[in-house]
Amino acid sequence: MSSVATAAGVAPKRVALYLGSATGDSPAYRDITVAVVRHLAEHGHSLVYGGGSVGLMGVAADTALAAGMDVHGVITRHLYDGETGHTGLTSLEIVDTMNERKNRMAENADAMVTLPGGIGTLEEFFEVWTAQVLGIHHKPVALVDVEGYWTPLLGMVDQMVSRGFFSAEHRDRLIHLTDVSRLSDSLDSWTPAAAKWSQKTMHTTTGVMTGETRIP
Repeated sequence: MSSVATAAGVAPKRVALYLGSATGDSPAYRDITVAVVRHLAEHGHSLVYGGGSVGLMGVAADTALAAGMDVHGVITRHLYDGETGHTGLTSLEIVDTMNERKNRMAENADAMVTLPGGIGTLEEFFEVWTAQVLGIHHKPVALVDVEGYWTPLLGMVDQMVSRGFFSAEHRDRLIHLTDVSRLSDSLDSWTPAAAKWSQKTMHTTTGVMTGETRIP
């Protein structure tokens, strides 16, 4: 990984990027992918991703390699044998299961960034965010938006907060950006908070939740 320091004087990060294996119905998704990867490259970061050569995953890898970034891919044997694995990466790790893939990506990363994608991308995002909330890891998790792609998802999260199933504190600690130029600084300035499992009374804007063990 590059030894270049970021503008804030913070060491470069290995950034796990979660995004689709399709390109979607708008060129904006490809454009935001290119912009994010180039931004990370400019700040000296390296890339960890799912090892694919198609869709936004392929766009991200090709953009990163063209920018001189170190790119580490993690892919399952099944997907690699299906000819979707990228063969030009700095390093490629082939694993047996999807769980191993997700675990290895998270273990190899200092920060997690999610771009538009499908249900697999959504699963990856919620897994690393949940792990952050539980204190399993202490790494920033970011959601990069374009054309309101994540608006319905964030609306659902806000409903979880308003109905007493999730805390506003943890909702607010998720990095949500539409301005790519703020991404590196947002990752660098994020600080972890203690995880909280609660069996106590939880006050919400709609009333009081009691007697339930849950992730706040």
